[in-house]
Amino acid sequence: MKYSINIPKLLVIYLTIATLISACSITRQSYHNEGPPILTLDELIRPYAKVGRIQVTREIYGSDYSLSPDITAWGLAAVRHEAEKMGADAVILPEITGHSTTNGIIPSTEYHVTGIAIKFK
Repeated sequence: MKYSINIPKLLVIYLTIATLISACSITRQSYHNEGPPILTLDELIRPYAKVGRIQVTREIYGSDYSLSPDITAWGLAAVRHEAEKMGADAVILPEITGHSTTNGIIPSTEYHVTGIAIKFK
């Protein structure tokens, strides 16, 4: 038996698979814009007014071992993003917490990030 490899068809299949894989990474939410800075209370030298309290929640089903180091970066970026939508100049008192539960046999972890959006006077 003689087999022939059709290079154009193989190339089309390869490009289709590559496109599908890259499309999945595009749909992931990312925060490229830094937004307002996160300041400690020692860094506040100007008077300010509280704009509001920010709270963002993220729930992960299954194992989150691969995501744990990224949670702090995600939390700070999420607070900055929400503060930017509120028109705040900075964020103070950020806090990131999480707890795990098991529903039957499926573990889930819920992460909470909070902060206070402020505007300088």
